[in-house]
Amino acid sequence: MNRRGGANRVRVIAGQWCGRRLEFPDLPGLRPTPDRVRETLFNWLAPVLPGARCLDLFAGSGALGIEALSRGAAEVVFVEHQPLAVHALHDNLARLKAENARVEMVDALAWLRQPATPFEIVFLDPPFGQGLLEPVCAMLEQNGWLAAPAWIYLEAAMDQLAPSLPVQWTIQREKTAGAVSYRLARRRATP
Repeated sequence: MNRRGGANRVRVIAGQWCGRRLEFPDLPGLRPTPDRVRETLFNWLAPVLPGARCLDLFAGSGALGIEALSRGAAEVVFVEHQPLAVHALHDNLARLKAENARVEMVDALAWLRQPATPFEIVFLDPPFGQGLLEPVCAMLEQNGWLAAPAWIYLEAAMDQLAPSLPVQWTIQREKTAGAVSYRLARRRATP
């Protein structure tokens, strides 16, 4: 992430928009997933990402969802409640001419209470220290937001305890980088 003239920037790592810069506002709690972490995550997801329907909950800069689109996701829904971040997301998606993206300006927990359409991949990178991962994971599972099977990316502060996950989920991969711990869970198909 770099700053130029008051704007924060992050780059798309690979795919059709490789090297393109995304600008986002300087907002409390908005901290894009670092390049190194994104690269590892998308290497893990490479076999299942093309054609997948993805949810970028707590989208912030949109770096995860835009990276997914760049690498062949069929659709990404971005959920973000901060108006300035939503405005920047719309601008970045328009500059990239991303037609298979939708931005929802709403609180993530409120959005998960509506009728669900399942996703194959979900990105969860909520603001650190607010205890959001566990309730969001439970809502994703209980309210029908996940396909069977589905992949769920979870990012948290390294000093934060791992969240209690729904019984249908198993951690497939996990790593740490700097102050971030990140995991990829898989939701198995229910019989």
